[in-house]
Amino acid sequence: MPSSSAARAAVALAVLLLTPSAGRAQSPSLTAADSALVGRVLLAEDAHRADDAALAEGLQHRDPRVRQLAARAQARIADPAFGLRDSLPGAEPLPAPPTYTDPAWRLRLRGLTAQRANCAALAGALRDDSWPVRLRAADLLAAPCAGTPTVVATLQQWVDALPRNTTRRQTGGVSWHGAAHAIVALARLTPNDTRSRMRRLATHPSAPLRAYVVRAAAQLGDTAQLLAFVTDADANVRANAIEALGRLTGRANDALYASLVSSDTAPQVVRAAAVALAGTERADLQRSAGEAYDQRWKHHTVDSERDVRQALLKAAGRDPAEEADLRHARTLAPATLERAIALALGAEVRVRVTMDDAYGGGTFLVRLRGDVAPLMGARIADLVDAGYYDGLTWHRVEHDFVIQGGSPSGNEYDGWHTFLRDELGTVSHLRGTVGMSTRGHDTGDAQWFVNLRDNQRLDRDYTVFAEVIDGIDVIDGILEGDRMARMRVEGR
Repeated sequence: MPSSSAARAAVALAVLLLTPSAGRAQSPSLTAADSALVGRVLLAEDAHRADDAALAEGLQHRDPRVRQLAARAQARIADPAFGLRDSLPGAEPLPAPPTYTDPAWRLRLRGLTAQRANCAALAGALRDDSWPVRLRAADLLAAPCAGTPTVVATLQQWVDALPRNTTRRQTGGVSWHGAAHAIVALARLTPNDTRSRMRRLATHPSAPLRAYVVRAAAQLGDTAQLLAFVTDADANVRANAIEALGRLTGRANDALYASLVSSDTAPQVVRAAAVALAGTERADLQRSAGEAYDQRWKHHTVDSERDVRQALLKAAGRDPAEEADLRHARTLAPATLERAIALALGAEVRVRVTMDDAYGGGTFLVRLRGDVAPLMGARIADLVDAGYYDGLTWHRVEHDFVIQGGSPSGNEYDGWHTFLRDELGTVSHLRGTVGMSTRGHDTGDAQWFVNLRDNQRLDRDYTVFAEVIDGIDVIDGILEGDRMARMRVEGR
């Protein structure tokens, strides 16, 4: 049964949908007072103040745009999943994002899933003109394919051809990627013959490559190598090694995990160690996790570290609910609110993303969807203006799903210090739309993901805040770890 607040939101939507709308083109000009009301509506939505007088005032406004914003705000406040969004925006549908066809290589890549038991087909795909297809084929190879001619030899060649310097893409379009996917595949296909190559790669200067070597070591059950990786210079490698050890060795390394939650400073490492430690029966180790929370992490105010703090509480045998969802008050600077109002009322603001030449180069252009997510769009534009994204990477690339990036540490657990609220809407996650990464409702961490294919299953959980309007081919060519040189706002 819907709550009373949800019922009020439904009534408001019904009123909106039954009210004739002349459309934006015929709407009267808004006064300064009208724009100020829009700002109050947006602030009420951002603060989840269901009783804010601006909502009732907005619902009675003469302009359909203002009524629409107020009704949507009320519905979003009442329902975090915004189940009524399919009813919005009534007589005036929001424009659909641009339509993009898939490149031919992605269709070949997509077809490999059905061929995962066909070793001959996968062997052929290892020689595809497109590296994403080759990498996907390597990922699908299973032990029976070791006997297929050329498979093992091809993978070994990828490893042996790895240059020492992988800071720039080599001829053929990749740098460390071929060796990384190959060593994991070889660990499945020829485990006894792979250990020497794996250990050679374990000291390579490329941290993303070493993260894949962790996967190979886990596949081989090489706990000694995983223990060595726990002291790696790169925090992401350390975290991956801890997670693998936890799966392989059960409670054998609990003392190590307790030491790490007490001594390491990287959020992803402490979280991984706390997750591995959870369930220990040693009271002294539980105390270590509790002391780490109480003395260090409890006082951190970074919202995106919530997972770390909750993992520590669980490892300490305490209720993770002790950890509040939000550490920062949601505030909007006057200039940010002004930008959000303009976006909500139809201003076009674009962001150009320029890739580092060493990582393939090129640029692409996105348009902020202020008609869906004006608050998120304004905050993202502010971060772009501040240079927040310059030099960051696309740390997650799944060539038939999404690319994701914008983390200062290149991982899922490091983002902007203040969570962004969801602004779910009727624009679907189609190819070329840009969504906000979250770890549950209203936990936007300012990491972007770009949909490489239609992903409508994401509609109920993730906000679309922008859409690609130029350069989709550059996006299709991005590989894991590719670096952004800079982002710049175009249009205000």
